[in-house]
Amino acid sequence: AMDEAERSLERGALTARGLDRVLRVAWTVADLVGHDRPGATDVALALQLRTGVPRGVPMAIGAMT
Repeated sequence: AMDEAERSLERGALTARGLDRVLRVAWTVADLVGHDRPGATDVALALQLRTGVPRGVPMAIGAMT
């Protein structure tokens, strides 16, 4: 689930602090959707919200069940 976030960190698109924020948002998204822990789609949505770069994830949280 963290592959895309780690690539963003390596490319310089995210700082370590930004990655921490992405993880916090991913945990919140996972909680809202009802997941035990963040999955790849939760992390991708958090990255999309943080960077503004579309990643093919629907913005409607309810659509991610």
